[in-house]
Amino acid sequence: MSYFKNVQPIQFEGKDSTNPLAFKHYNPREVVAGKTMEEHLRFAVAYWHTFTANGTDPFGAGTFVRDWDRYQGMDLAKARVEANFEFVEKLGVPYFCFHDRDIAPEGDTLQETNANLDAIVGMMKDYMKTSKVKLLWNTANMFTNPRFVHGAGTACNADVYAYAAAQVKKGLEVGKELGAENYVFWGGREGYETLLNTDMKLELDNLAHLYRMAIDYAQEIGFDAQFLIEPKPKEPTKHQYDTDAATTIAFLQTYGLKDHFKLNLEANHATLAGHTFEHELRVARINGVLGSLDANQGDLLLGWDTDEFPTDLYSATLTMYEVLQNGGLGRGGVNFDAKVRRGSFEAEDLFHAHIAGMDTFAKGLKTAAKLIEDRVFEDAIDSRYASFTEGIGLEVVSGKATLRSLEAYALHNHPIRNVSGRQEVLRATLNRYLLSE
Repeated sequence: MSYFKNVQPIQFEGKDSTNPLAFKHYNPREVVAGKTMEEHLRFAVAYWHTFTANGTDPFGAGTFVRDWDRYQGMDLAKARVEANFEFVEKLGVPYFCFHDRDIAPEGDTLQETNANLDAIVGMMKDYMKTSKVKLLWNTANMFTNPRFVHGAGTACNADVYAYAAAQVKKGLEVGKELGAENYVFWGGREGYETLLNTDMKLELDNLAHLYRMAIDYAQEIGFDAQFLIEPKPKEPTKHQYDTDAATTIAFLQTYGLKDHFKLNLEANHATLAGHTFEHELRVARINGVLGSLDANQGDLLLGWDTDEFPTDLYSATLTMYEVLQNGGLGRGGVNFDAKVRRGSFEAEDLFHAHIAGMDTFAKGLKTAAKLIEDRVFEDAIDSRYASFTEGIGLEVVSGKATLRSLEAYALHNHPIRNVSGRQEVLRATLNRYLLSE
């Protein structure tokens, strides 16, 4: 059956279109900076927000009207598979992604849970035989069930740790079965509430053990997906171990895991950590671990993870600037870890939201490519750091300088003359490019 019978496949109609069910900037076949938009952006639909969310908030019941919600249990899970492939194909994106518990309900035992998962994975595999839609990544939900109250890979209970390991093992098998291009670790409960009852060293050691076991098992079964870690600073756990890009990179370096992982970075998680999204992307990029993006935005007036669809052109442009400077996302992509607002409860709103997000990133891609082509920021940065390309600055960069040589230079070099950073000029220039493209 059709769950979106009133919606036809979404087409590109150009920036002058007033059709809410058409793309204004995202043209999958348009070539930008040597690749098509589809190749650059590698969009993915997030199963959890799109097909399992119901609009519940802490103060009220669900509001979303979804045809598949007439079913229950495994029938509901199967209906969501049907809805997923219809939606993704009509939207015209190449990928989707999911947590294991998004696609199949838990049973009374792990055996029953895995059987439910196998049934849905088999159904998905059948759909993928005749569909162009692929799996960008899958992951294990090790944060919703009460068993994970004290964590999963960092649990104080070895039985919980073993369950989490079994769940990761199954997730890797599912990823291989469906041809996932990446596998994500998100440690929602991997952290602590108070140090008064926490052995931080043991917890971090055990988390590293879990990652090493995952690496070994993926190699054993021939699952060659890129492993990704998704940083987040808080909510639900007060102190989460992978709080931001820099902290996560430090963990990977400490445990000798950096060669096996890249980062899946989310805009709303960046702002919760007190950073801009482009800051997190830059930290990952210069450390060689920028892997994939969770595309959303937060409400800066609210202190939690609102997961709004991205419509901020300024942020999207700076995001795509980092992606282009990174040489692309490799096997990663841009997945919409975003949900429609509680008042946007009709099924058609799911299309409106994704179209807005895709157009935003397409506009950001085009603007970023033009900025790079014209060397707007590169020339400004080269000029600002020109003193390190000759003389005493070059000696510093080349490693030839010593404290004695720098002191000798400083004693005979006065006065010091700084030049303006021209922040306002650069921001105005960025605005000009955004408005002209």
